Amino acid sequence: MPVAPLPKVRAQLVATSRRLHQMGWVANHDGNLSVRLHGDRLLITPTAFSKLDVDEGSLLIVDLDGKVLEGRKKPFSELELHLAAYRARPEVEVVIHAHPPCATAFGLVGLELSPIAMPEIVVSLGDRIPTVARAMPKSPELLKGVEAAAALADAMLLSGNGALTLGADLGQALLRMELVEHYAKILTHAKALGTVQPLPAADVAKLLEARKKAGLGPRPA
Repeated sequence: MPVAPLPKVRAQLVATSRRLHQMGWVANHDGNLSVRLHGDRLLITPTAFSKLDVDEGSLLIVDLDGKVLEGRKKPFSELELHLAAYRARPEVEVVIHAHPPCATAFGLVGLELSPIAMPEIVVSLGDRIPTVARAMPKSPELLKGVEAAAALADAMLLSGNGALTLGADLGQALLRMELVEHYAKILTHAKALGTVQPLPAADVAKLLEARKKAGLGPRPA
């Protein structure tokens, strides 16, 4: 996929950051975003900033060890979560971490967003939205959990720490976050009414094939 010029990517990252705040998926200093650049670099949001207040001047460029190459602010502390996702998925260009309330609630009680009962979920996100087990920030256990989940899925819940979505660009990663939260709301209402029936396995297989043909999902190693 052609890479957009850096000024355009900066503007898109700022707009996406503010969109997260406007949607109510982050508060205080919650959330962080990164975009992969050429040369093993990432364009990222800074730490200790409301996502509403992020502007182009506050963005940083870091290398894959987290060393600041450009920018005067400090990188966010959860950068290693993003790096774990990028290691698992070399084709991924964007990682977004946010705390959409309903989806985050599922993670807080250790639940996955399951069953997968709607075709749109399979095509857009796959046949599973895993929940990574709770672990201390930056711990090897958490990073291994994120890397394993990212190898299989485009979206995951982090128990006690919101949701992570991956994408080929900022728009796709944002839409995936939107769908994660939307499906969490639907499941919450549906489970209050009765038992949610999963999609039949044969239907899931057909939908996964359609997803593959559309160029979505993890690429074979």
